[in-house]
Amino acid sequence: MMERAESCQKLYTRLRLWEFPDEYVIEPTDGSSASSLSINRVDASIKLVDAIPECSAVRVPKIQAIFGVVGMLKLVAGSYLIVITEHECVGSYLGHPIFKVVSMRILPCDHSLKNSSPEQKKVESEFYGLLKVAERTVGLFFSYETNLTLSAQRLNDLGDESKLLPLWRQAEPRFLWNNYMLEVLIDHKLDPFLLPVVQGSFQNFQAAIGKEIVDVTLIARRCTRRNGTRMWRRGADPDGYVANFVETEQIVQMNGFIASFVQVRGSMPFLWEQIVDLTYKPKFEIVKPEEAPRVAERHFLDLRKKYGAVLAIDLVNTTGDEGRLSAKFASSVEPIQSDDLRYIHFDFHKICGHVHFERLSFLYDQIADFLDKNGYLLLNDKGEKMKEQLGVVRTNCIDCLDRTNVTQSMIGRKMMELQLRRIGVFAAEETISSHPNLDEKYKILWANHGDDVSIQYSGTPALKGDFVRFGKRTVQGILNDFYNALGRYYLNNFADGTKQDAIDLLQGHYIVSVSRDITPPSQKGGLESMANFPAALCVVSLGLFLTILSLGQARYDLRYLFFSALWATISLGVAAVVKENGRIFCNRPRLHKPRH
Repeated sequence: MMERAESCQKLYTRLRLWEFPDEYVIEPTDGSSASSLSINRVDASIKLVDAIPECSAVRVPKIQAIFGVVGMLKLVAGSYLIVITEHECVGSYLGHPIFKVVSMRILPCDHSLKNSSPEQKKVESEFYGLLKVAERTVGLFFSYETNLTLSAQRLNDLGDESKLLPLWRQAEPRFLWNNYMLEVLIDHKLDPFLLPVVQGSFQNFQAAIGKEIVDVTLIARRCTRRNGTRMWRRGADPDGYVANFVETEQIVQMNGFIASFVQVRGSMPFLWEQIVDLTYKPKFEIVKPEEAPRVAERHFLDLRKKYGAVLAIDLVNTTGDEGRLSAKFASSVEPIQSDDLRYIHFDFHKICGHVHFERLSFLYDQIADFLDKNGYLLLNDKGEKMKEQLGVVRTNCIDCLDRTNVTQSMIGRKMMELQLRRIGVFAAEETISSHPNLDEKYKILWANHGDDVSIQYSGTPALKGDFVRFGKRTVQGILNDFYNALGRYYLNNFADGTKQDAIDLLQGHYIVSVSRDITPPSQKGGLESMANFPAALCVVSLGLFLTILSLGQARYDLRYLFFSALWATISLGVAAVVKENGRIFCNRPRLHKPRH
């Protein structure tokens, strides 16, 4: 077992919230005699107090158990404290309990809003609405004892001095979901209250291999640098940070050995976008194509600093809009390829189609040498490092969800088999599939992992999940893909704009000030003022229905041909207006002037 990284001040694991009319008091209740944290509800001033304030007939507090302080955000006139009100233990990471956030609560410190102008109150109300959206953020995990933002290899490499630091100071900023929200509290030296939170996934299972038990954990860590929703965060920013960048770590523990293997996924690293316009698949636009080589170089330089050698696997189509993006990716990477950076294109849809995912073995044959050379972390039963991972596989498709998850699960399976052979559990030809119980649990592990990552980015579970879950495509899985594709279409067009604003607010990509505002909705006149997508959809559907009905009656009365032509014309006209004005009807982000 790895040595525990004990910080000089442990986090409080149990807290009690006292809600007084003029202040919030957060009291540690884990047996320590530590001071309580007081937050003024008028001006959000913070201080430590040695005793709970006295109660009276006019100062009757509400009392509630809470499980952590996520952070604080300041809006136009008020500040808002975010706390965890429900959590559940979902497993352990290298011997430390891991908890999932089940629910959070926003505590307003906005009494000063009474003296604000009507305009400020209106803006504050709109921003507060975004906070309520953010309150429902899914896939948040934390530990009171260890740093969940760091892989097993990075934890093992921490120096003794670093291990004594508070957990938030040990954290990898890229994966610290509440990094920005902690800033106000950090200034007040409240280390035991500062809980590092990661967004991603945490899956774990145990299974028997003969008489031995293997423990397998799969962790996703979502990067906050370019966090967002599927259609509103594509490609890279000018600094090379990419959308949907997720680090996935697979940990195998058996017979005292610990093996860890890390992979990453992320959008193609140059500036491109896909603005929703009510079409099912909006066109991809490459922004500032001349900047692509510089942005890609910055991205891969950062990856090589953090992970060592990089193998980039591009899974997108070679034709159509995807082909344009793939060609730009390949041309941007070509000048910087070296012994430490390789690029492989594998047209997933052309080679595997929709059912022949076993053909991913062709891809594995191309990357096996890289995996063998760059390896994985392996610690023996004394905690001594026997191997270390020297490089990383970076996989992408368009969304970095469905094709990517199928591919990463294949790579993870191969690496786990290599690890089990290395520690003497598997014979030379033995595989995970040789053990039905292990095989079934392993498939479910990766399927749940893919669903978690997908829900955070697209709003729905992953497509092609039946192959990951069952090892083959199924009729039910294909039907589920159809329903999820429709769900993504709706969310991308009519919900994700607001969700993107909430993410930008929480992550500090948009800084609120009195002089800055939410962009007002565009003013519409004429047809646009009356039109909205649900109404337009009903008109088009009704028109098509009446067209078909009229055609059916035309054999008895030729006048029905005129009516069918009339209804068809109306339907096509409304559909054309919807397409032309698609961006008007969509739920678009309204925050402007990003932080960077």
